[in-house]
Amino acid sequence: MATAAASEARFDLALSDEQQLAQRTARDWARERLLPLAAEIDEKGEVPREIVREMAGLGFMGIDVPERWGGAGLDMISYVLVMEEVNRACASTGVVLSCHVSLATAPLLQYGTDEQKERFLRPLATGERLGCFALSEPAAGSDAAAMRTSARRDGDGWVLNGTKNFITNGAFADLAIVFAQTDPEKRHKGIVALVVEKGTPGLTVGKLEKKLGIRGSDTAQLHLSDVRVGDDHRLGGVGEGFKVALSTLDGGRIGIASQAVGIARACLEDSLAYAKERQAFGKRIADFQAIQAKLADMATEVDAARLLVWRAASLRDRGERHTAEAAVAKLFASDVAVRAARECVQIFGGYGYLRDFPAERHYRDAKITEIYEGTSEIMQLVIAEEMLGDAPA
Repeated sequence: MATAAASEARFDLALSDEQQLAQRTARDWARERLLPLAAEIDEKGEVPREIVREMAGLGFMGIDVPERWGGAGLDMISYVLVMEEVNRACASTGVVLSCHVSLATAPLLQYGTDEQKERFLRPLATGERLGCFALSEPAAGSDAAAMRTSARRDGDGWVLNGTKNFITNGAFADLAIVFAQTDPEKRHKGIVALVVEKGTPGLTVGKLEKKLGIRGSDTAQLHLSDVRVGDDHRLGGVGEGFKVALSTLDGGRIGIASQAVGIARACLEDSLAYAKERQAFGKRIADFQAIQAKLADMATEVDAARLLVWRAASLRDRGERHTAEAAVAKLFASDVAVRAARECVQIFGGYGYLRDFPAERHYRDAKITEIYEGTSEIMQLVIAEEMLGDAPA
């Protein structure tokens, strides 16, 4: 873990003018445009395409992609600031953005050739196309090295067969980063990462999942039956797919941690507003110390989680190793989100259990942050491995 005094001394809490502008832009848009639609998005189970187009117009879909490849050219701090604001309004929309930026554009930016960046990254960064990340499988979630999707060399290309599971943006994505096994005996050293475009023969969308929370984002199975792609679709070397996946997930976990902060902040702000209005025993419930203690704990934990997210994002911006810091941020922030959501429902009382109020949606949305892009238990293992120096090569 990057705990050396020299590294910590470079962590600056002051936001630049550019970062503040990104935050302000996202906050204004999310508050005025997205928040009024949040309940409807949850109820209908779909993020409107227009909302995605508007995020693209604001530069969010390629926020950390250099301008030469069609992006906004901002840093990771700007990204997590935007993510917090979007998720404070609507977590379903937030995960669409997170998976597109953290899991689809990021590996192309880090491992893609210039030709691949021009062909695949540019339309993702401009928002012309939507991306997804296909790693998990029905029998391989946390143990990604046990994947069964196969990649067989065929001339100057690859033939893919298998099923991917729980793929966010899977139903509507125009492009998927697919991970497949070239040699099961090699486990994680046999995995390859390949770009597969929508419309490629043999690629079909399977079951659409019905979920507890983040209902507006699609979560789908992807079936690959003799899907053929050229070797020019490969990211990194043959056998380096696991490396591509892990480095991508480091950034993805920062994104989900910022999502958790956004959800937790929504719980805090909605609880505070309700506590100031709700009357009991002749006065506002905000005047009761029991409620004040809940609000104070929520505020403290949200702030602490945010700072952990900023630290991880800052390390990534500087090109320093941040595997443990990303895991710490996600582990803590997701726990904070779940606790804040529970307290939010409690403060709202019986109304918190009703669909007419936002508390129950926050409660449902928060839980997934402890599960996807690495469960809390996996985060603990990652942190411990980094401490002990036992991280896989």
